[in-house]
Amino acid sequence: MLRGLIVVETSQLALSAVHPPDFYLLSPYFRPGCCYRSWLMIRNITPLPLRSERAPFDHPDWIFELKYDGFRALAYIENGRCRLVSRNGHRFSAFSELEKWIEVSVPGNTVLDGEIVCVDKKGRPRFQDLLFRRGNPCFFPFDLLVRGGIDLRSAALVDRKHELRRLLARVLSRVPLKYVDHVEGTGIALFERICELDLEGIVGKYKFAPYGTTREDSTWLKIRNRDYSQMRGREELFERDRHKEPVPGWHACELACAELEQAYAA
Repeated sequence: MLRGLIVVETSQLALSAVHPPDFYLLSPYFRPGCCYRSWLMIRNITPLPLRSERAPFDHPDWIFELKYDGFRALAYIENGRCRLVSRNGHRFSAFSELEKWIEVSVPGNTVLDGEIVCVDKKGRPRFQDLLFRRGNPCFFPFDLLVRGGIDLRSAALVDRKHELRRLLARVLSRVPLKYVDHVEGTGIALFERICELDLEGIVGKYKFAPYGTTREDSTWLKIRNRDYSQMRGREELFERDRHKEPVPGWHACELACAELEQAYAA
């Protein structure tokens, strides 16, 4: 189970291909009467911040995911178009090709929360490949905030993830859009495994919580591998490799630098 979580090719997971019933019937929270919002009200969602936790833990009311090393992004799919937006509200215009993949794979009036990542052949994130465009980016959604114009943020995390998994089960395996799986309750074992594999860390999430907006109310906890090799020298990376960018303006664009610096200062 743990090994399967690390491997990126989630299309190999045993996901149901059966067309789901109306998604708002899966939970009392998913009824249009209590979750419907005007699309104009949900076009500028603030991503739920992560709080730091020093050590991994086990708890039956928590789920644990791999922490992907990339750019946090919200994917807004509206009128057949997708926008990948940073947590500061800036458009990730450098990932226009990835947006095209998402917009043809996900129905409209949908908002996904996830991470833009480049991975190697073993499915392990490679941050420098992402930053300097040396690989093909993939979007890894870990939460479903809106579907069909219905705001799901007041629903429990497990219900949102269940519906996200059903939504992505229909996506073709060749599409760079992969569901972020999780384990139930066993954060310590997962953390030990990601340290063995030299990955960034894990994220623990209280599975019955709604999707909040403030760090103080957040029930998402990041637990980092302090020996993660790709974190070494990251600050120097920006200065040393600015002149080597394969795409003119990529590093000069305030977008990439600002997002990275804030992501790891948090």
